[in-house]
This record gives sequence, structure tokens and C-alpha cells, in this order.
Amino acid sequence: MGVSLFGTCTMKYNPQVNEAIAWRPEVTEAHPYQDDDTLQGTLEIVHRFDAILRELSGMDQFIFQAGGGADAAYTSCAVTRAYHASRGELEQRDEIITTIQTHPSNAATAATAGFKVIILMLDENGYPSLDALKAAVSDRTAALMVNNPDDIGVYNPDDMGVYNPEMREWVRVVHEAGGLCFYDSANFNGMMSKIRAREIGFDACMFMLHKTFGAPKSGVGGPAVGAHGCSAELAPFVPTPVVAHDGDRYYLDHDRPESCGKIREFWGNVPVVLKAYAWIRAMGAEGVAEASDISVLANNYMERGLLAIRGVTRSHPDATSPRLEMTRYSLAQMKEETGVDVHDVQNRMTDFGVDAMWTSHEPWLIPEPFTPEAGEMYGKEALDTWTAVLARISDEAYSDPEIVKTAPHNQAVHRLDHDAMEDPARWAMTWRAYLRKRANTGAQS
Repeated sequence: MGVSLFGTCTMKYNPQVNEAIAWRPEVTEAHPYQDDDTLQGTLEIVHRFDAILRELSGMDQFIFQAGGGADAAYTSCAVTRAYHASRGELEQRDEIITTIQTHPSNAATAATAGFKVIILMLDENGYPSLDALKAAVSDRTAALMVNNPDDIGVYNPDDMGVYNPEMREWVRVVHEAGGLCFYDSANFNGMMSKIRAREIGFDACMFMLHKTFGAPKSGVGGPAVGAHGCSAELAPFVPTPVVAHDGDRYYLDHDRPESCGKIREFWGNVPVVLKAYAWIRAMGAEGVAEASDISVLANNYMERGLLAIRGVTRSHPDATSPRLEMTRYSLAQMKEETGVDVHDVQNRMTDFGVDAMWTSHEPWLIPEPFTPEAGEMYGKEALDTWTAVLARISDEAYSDPEIVKTAPHNQAVHRLDHDAMEDPARWAMTWRAYLRKRANTGAQS
């Protein structure tokens, strides 16, 4: 098996024992319409996992209905809407502030929820300035939605792995204006047991169980869970039902009149919650803290090797904030000196049995970007292998660039002719393209 380094969606170690637990008949044959009394074991596990995430975040309530990170971000927007509506301020507070390097689902879900979106651009230190935030905040501000450190996702604009040391002040500024603050904890690997969102001042946060907590994602659409947590003040507004305990039995609490409603069907992807619960119980508090340390150590260890490679530079070299994980690098120098671009390198890496680097960073605020995620690898050997492959390809780019430009060479599927994708006469993947194709070929409708 090749070394995998394909973004956060591939995750870390997914223990087989967790899969075995999720495939037990008590799980697979359960139905969400069963009476609560027949689901006591399952409800207890969900309730216990809620308590664990509260401890890691400082929040007062977690729900698992959201089907992933974007769903959790939308949940926060829905809760924000319900909260301001309860105060008679929803019509006034119609803006949500986010940043260009924050997970893109924050801006997208805010717009979907009916808010106007204000996006803050980066300063020279790798994150937006406090002055830019102050200029954006007003009595129309409903919420702030940020990652810290910033994140990468499909079509994420930018990702420097830079930690914003002014985040407490950001939260204070937004709170003084009457807005809420949502912490997208997609990049929790490097901060587990170190930072709690509530202690920074955030009103809500989310965790991707299929990212940080050892559950596989299995592609877009699930199975996935975006665990949404919030303060006691926001808890009345979360989607229903909520798993609760009355001291004697566990039950699904549907009687929440201020709830924002459902985000998706039933009460969450329970098998994924079970896998995450099994993972964190196996790790224990000390294991979680050690995993966080190793994630940061691996990122900084790998960086030393990468920056020794010709043609590789790091984004925002003057930024003084530590790079916890997911640091953004650039091959712009290599492209300028050899003509070899990041996609050429990506294709060539597959010839060495290494998964291609994640390059979905549109728009490219950093030219020719790539983002290795050291915290997602199996160990030091994998880090060294990935770095060595890139070093080898760099040597090829400077000595015989055609080898890289025409890669891959050792795969069943070779390089596609991308020019054909611009020719509607040769393909039609949409109805509009099909109509263009028929028009160009003179076909009759």
C-alpha cells in the first residue's frame, strides 16, 4: 500500500475493532423509530460521548444530527438564526463574518441560511488583521465563523496552518457588538487537550468525528458526523431530538419549543458516533494529548525536510505564529525555473506509490500550492518516504523536466488530454454542454 497523504478526508488510523463494534446486530438492526426503552445502550453511549466532547471543548451541549462539517456549520447558522429571532433581532442581524482561509462551508452555509457574508482577507502575517475585523463588525453582525488554525477543504481558498494569537480579542469584539462566535474545529488534531473553544470565548464549535476521532469518512455524503456543541445559552435552540438522561433512563428529548428544527433526518449517524466513542475510550485522556503532540511534532519535522528541497517554499515566510499542522507550501519557484507545475508533480508522485498531494485550493492565493498533512500519516517512515519522493521529483524537474511533465508513467491510466475538456464537440457531461455539442456538430434537436 502506498503512502497516503490526501487531505484530511482520509484520516488517521481507523481501528478494525471499531468497525466490528459498528457491525454488531445491536447497531445494524436498530431503528430510530424504536421505543427509547429498547435503545438504552445506544442512547447511553451517545450521551457519554456528548459528555466527552463537552470536556474537550468546554461546551454545555453536543448533538450529532449533522451529517458532516458543512452540516455542522449550517447547524450553527440555524441556531444563530433562532437565537437572534428569540431576541427580536433577526431582521437586524443579517451578516456573518468569516475569513478567506476559513473552511469554505462556513461562508457557503451562512449564505444558504439567508445571511449576508463578509469575508476578511489575509494580512502579511497569514491571518486577517484585528482592524479589519473591527471595520466589519456592526449592529448587523449575527456571528463570526472561523477556524483557528485555518483550514483546508475542497475548493478551500487558502491554508497556511497559521494560528491567530489574537483570537480572544476577536471574540471580545464580536460579543461586544452582540454577535455570536462559532469555532470550526476541523483542525483539532494539533490542539486536542490543549485548547478548549469555550475558554477562548466561543459560543459554539464543531468536531468532525470522521476526521479527528478515528472514524472513516467514506466519501462525500457520508457516513460522517459533524458534532455540534454550544453553550448553555444556545442549547435550547439546537436541532431535536437531543439525547438526555433523567437520572433513571436515557431518552430522546423532542420537547424543545425553541429548537431551530431538524438539520437532517432522525438524531444522527449512530454507527459513526459509536466508532468515535470506541476510539477515544481506547486512547484515553493521555493518549489524546500524546496524539496532539505527535501531530504538531510530525508537521514541524516534515517541514524541515520539505524546505531543504529545491523549488519548495513556505507560504507567508515572515509569519511568526507557529505552524501547528497543515502548513501550505508552494512550488512556484520550481514552476518558474523548470516549467514543472504542481499538477505535474502530483501526477509523478503516483509513479512512486505515493498518493498525490492535495491541490484543491481554488482560488490560488498561494501560487502552485500543496498541503501535506503530516498528522495524517502512519509514522516517521511515511513522512520520510513522502519527503524523499518529492526530493527525487525536484531533482528530475531540474535535470529532465519532461519526465515529470509527461507523468504518470507507471499507472494503468495515463495523463488525460485536458484540452479535450474545453471542446464540447468531444464530450458532454451536462445538458448545456450537450446542446453546445449538437450545435457545433450541426445536429438537429
